Amino acid sequence: MAQQKFDIIALVNDKGCFDLQFRKDTRHERTGSPTYYRWKLQFVVTMPKENAAVLEHVKKELGAGTISTIKEQARFSVQDIDAINDLVVPYFATPKLSAKAGLTDNKKKDFDLWQKAVAIIYNNKGKKIAAWEKTDLVKLLDIHKEMMKFKERPRKQKWLDMAQTLAQ
Repeated sequence: MAQQKFDIIALVNDKGCFDLQFRKDTRHERTGSPTYYRWKLQFVVTMPKENAAVLEHVKKELGAGTISTIKEQARFSVQDIDAINDLVVPYFATPKLSAKAGLTDNKKKDFDLWQKAVAIIYNNKGKKIAAWEKTDLVKLLDIHKEMMKFKERPRKQKWLDMAQTLAQ
């Protein structure tokens, strides 16, 4: 029997997520426990832990990411902005992902918005969020809102009010 070709696109359509979050991080180990706000990107694929070997294929195909297992779930994620910008975005933006063999309509729309967010965050890499152009912050808020339309189970983000305050 011929070996079936690994299909990362079908997997991402079913189990993948292009994630954009606004986060609050508190550094408890530092004096005064300073709080930082930031935009966070990640590409994630999850599945039952008995199928974790499939995630190894994803990692190998993309050339980046980490795999973790918690309880009964295996999770592949790429969170490094350089890897997202240099490996993940080009992989899913290639012409080989035609409508026929590519991402579903909603997943494609989600990716297109996420790709715009990646460009903004990548261009502001290393800057404190207070030094970002206000227009970039407003664009990210708009992108985040638009992306929620394409999520199966959208969750309200806790810190979006702070992001809106920073964008003013």
